[in-house]
Amino acid sequence: MHTYAQTNVQLFNQLRSEGYSKNERQRVLTAYELAMRLFTGLFLPSGKPFIDHLVGTASILASLHVSIEIVTAGLIHAAYLHGDFGGARKGISKAKQKQVRDAVGEEVEEYVARYDGLHWNPETMLRLHDALDELGLVDRNVLLMRLANELEHHLDIGVLYFPDEKQQRGDQRYIDRYGPMWIEMAEKLGFLSLASGMAATFKNITSAELPIEPCIRTKDHAAYRVVARSYRERFWVTCSRKVHRLLSKILNIGRRLFGKLPEPMRDLLRTAFQLAGIK
Repeated sequence: MHTYAQTNVQLFNQLRSEGYSKNERQRVLTAYELAMRLFTGLFLPSGKPFIDHLVGTASILASLHVSIEIVTAGLIHAAYLHGDFGGARKGISKAKQKQVRDAVGEEVEEYVARYDGLHWNPETMLRLHDALDELGLVDRNVLLMRLANELEHHLDIGVLYFPDEKQQRGDQRYIDRYGPMWIEMAEKLGFLSLASGMAATFKNITSAELPIEPCIRTKDHAAYRVVARSYRERFWVTCSRKVHRLLSKILNIGRRLFGKLPEPMRDLLRTAFQLAGIK
């Protein structure tokens, strides 16, 4: 079993024992208070409270003795992806960035924004792996946050408690394929303890027999909210989110269809969009 924190109290005690100052611990407390508001009622498909995952990610980073800015950013790294700022619009925006910046400062917010902009897919992983030595300090730290996030998601073979057995087996194959690359990136960044922790955790994932029971009954494959029965979302927010999801689906379909068109036709449509002022 791992020794990383999963609650705020465990994290605060860890920071104290790791030698972080009172002022530094206060900054983490402020970030945790922000996380309490942004991620209220949010759970992973395994049933694990999402804020526990955030605390775990910050704990992993703290165990590496990195700067308090990186630890704090790790604690709210999913703010723009899953955070509920009270509006209808999903994703990052200047208004949301201001809220985060006012709470935790510019440097931490930059890490969170950079993390949100890092599209974690096979192409990006390979590019980062091959060009790691050329990355600047900020990008290296953001990559470190991402690797800590991956380790935390797989602690206690948590992903194998997702309700969909196909997803469980898919994650085993995913780890088997990309886990060695993540471990090598951790080594290249100079964090050997992180690399060894990932190696041990990923070995448990790929060698575990499926299915694992019991599992939470949910149809969600990503983080989802469970709210009190007395909770009522504002009408305009509900409608706006539904419209936004519909438009996103239409846009995604349009992009897929656009990609299948012959290149001359795509060039023609691009010109027409430019003339019409459509991006």
